[in-house]
Amino acid sequence: MAEERIQKIMAEQGLCSRRAAEQIIAEGRVKVNGHPVKVGDKMDPNRDVLHVDDERIYIQKNQQLYYLALYKPRGYVTTASDELGRKTVMDLVSDIPARLYPVGRLDKDSEGLLLMTNDGAFAQAVTHPSGGISKLYRVTVQPRADEATILKLSSGVVLDDGTKTMPCAINVVTDEPGRTVMEMTLKEGKNREIRRMCESVGLEVVRLKRNAEGVVKLGMLKPGTYRELTKAEVNGLRAAAVKGRAQTRSAVQQSKAAERRPRGPVGKNAPRKQK
Repeated sequence: MAEERIQKIMAEQGLCSRRAAEQIIAEGRVKVNGHPVKVGDKMDPNRDVLHVDDERIYIQKNQQLYYLALYKPRGYVTTASDELGRKTVMDLVSDIPARLYPVGRLDKDSEGLLLMTNDGAFAQAVTHPSGGISKLYRVTVQPRADEATILKLSSGVVLDDGTKTMPCAINVVTDEPGRTVMEMTLKEGKNREIRRMCESVGLEVVRLKRNAEGVVKLGMLKPGTYRELTKAEVNGLRAAAVKGRAQTRSAVQQSKAAERRPRGPVGKNAPRKQK
């Protein structure tokens, strides 16, 4: 078998996503045949010996792929393991005979739909920023969010690190004197993005629940339970990611073309050069 990039092999074996594998490799935690490797290095999965954190990884061929929709309850962290001993989402899928990992994140105090898989290519496609797969959240904030605040959030706000969020769709579900319940649809996945967005306009998130990601809906799942995605859902997520990447490339190309266009009048209206 031809050599393959080590981060690709790690992702395909369900150890982590490809981006996470690159980070682990960069931290010097991965060895092949006893030697530390760099991001981009390759190995032969049939001949070479892979260790991650000094644990040998036995590479499985033709492993069964799993695609799950999990209802993550509040209080669980979205990591494969936790040094503080907190409950992780892995505890909820321990009966699956494969190494799964989360596709994206939900913070400890948030709940709702979390995708999990052992398909590294799928996870990479769905989570890559260029994919722009929409995610629907139900968000309860206090105090009440007035019309000006809703408009500011939907137009994009500057976060605590100086970055600005993309515009998002917001639908007000409940508007009361002391609180507001909103449905927010985002196409990016910054760390704790909704909580930080709300903090930037003086709102506190008291409950945050993800109800949908692309074509996949939480539906009637109960907290702590999961179901397998249908083929239509898996294909729908892949198609949305491909469409998102195409739109991103098109936008970049248009931006570059605009930068190359000459400034000022052209053609007959252009000023003549002095002889």
